Amino acid sequence: MKITHTEIWKFSIPMHPFTIATGTMHFAQNTFIRVHTDAGMYGVGECSAFPMIAGETQNTCFEMAKDFAALWKGKEAMSISDRLRELDAFTAFNSTVKSAFDMALYDLAAKQAGVPLYRYLGGKQKELETDLTIGIDTPGKMAAAATGFIQRGVRIIKIKLGKDAREDVERIRQIREAVGADILLRIDANQGWSYEDALYALTTMGPYNIQFCEQPMRHWDDHHLPALRKQSPIKIMADESVFDHHDAQRLITADACDYVNIKFAKSGGIAEAIKINKVCADHKIPCMMGGMLESRVALTAFGHFALAHDNVIFYDMDTCMLGHKADPVTGGVQYKGFFLEVPEAAGIGADADNTFLKNCQSVTI
Repeated sequence: MKITHTEIWKFSIPMHPFTIATGTMHFAQNTFIRVHTDAGMYGVGECSAFPMIAGETQNTCFEMAKDFAALWKGKEAMSISDRLRELDAFTAFNSTVKSAFDMALYDLAAKQAGVPLYRYLGGKQKELETDLTIGIDTPGKMAAAATGFIQRGVRIIKIKLGKDAREDVERIRQIREAVGADILLRIDANQGWSYEDALYALTTMGPYNIQFCEQPMRHWDDHHLPALRKQSPIKIMADESVFDHHDAQRLITADACDYVNIKFAKSGGIAEAIKINKVCADHKIPCMMGGMLESRVALTAFGHFALAHDNVIFYDMDTCMLGHKADPVTGGVQYKGFFLEVPEAAGIGADADNTFLKNCQSVTI
């Protein structure tokens, strides 16, 4: 099955402003592709650029996608490992845009096999309950948002922190008071704290029953993570510190984390995510399936991956619920409250809406 051409779109999705420690997003800077073959079928892929984390923008993804598409033209689509090695040989890093191409090949492989992607990956159905995330705001507004979440049936709340450690403690105090004792709370500092601030925040938040803290410090402070983990009453999840399985092995060997957050935009897609999960599973380090600001196209692929890996036990798959003003997707994962139902169609089972794509900048290679 040879690749004949690739369609590439700037898949821009307008959003209500969403703030984390490293910045505010006003639209999802996504890229969507269809990799066409001489078998008359195509594979879909999507990535979401988050420049303050992965160093890529929608523009860099779009331009690099042109080079990737040219590189693959006329090549065998089912030789997934060969195609991905070509991308790595062509350019270092650029994991976000690589993930869209990786996703498209896995979609094609599962479509050719006639099975949903999770079954192609060796998985089975299981319950996927996502959290819902509160962006950074004043303590009072965040507590009010948490109360609104509970009224909508949310049972797991993820809270963005990292601007100011002392105010972050007050944010958590007010949120816990607003939601009561039974709601699961997770926090994510997005690298916003120094070691001293992280130690203060985590030890002070100990009484508020926090499930875990994602990425308390910058990745260059990883050498402080073992000490922080020993002193923190809250478990530590590595996120921005783990882009590949080598990072995972390094942190696990150093006793630096309790959990790892897997995101295709960091790993470069499914192939490397499988390796990250294996390293973690071998060391009994559970993982979370997370994302950036993807639509339900990529989100559906996340769901398939989570179903295929028992070591993935946490689900942060609310990306398209974080203020997206449009849902430009056909098929795909469906929300039943905050539980996700992954489609049984062959492949990923999701595609972009052609009507929406007509208004997006595009190129065919």
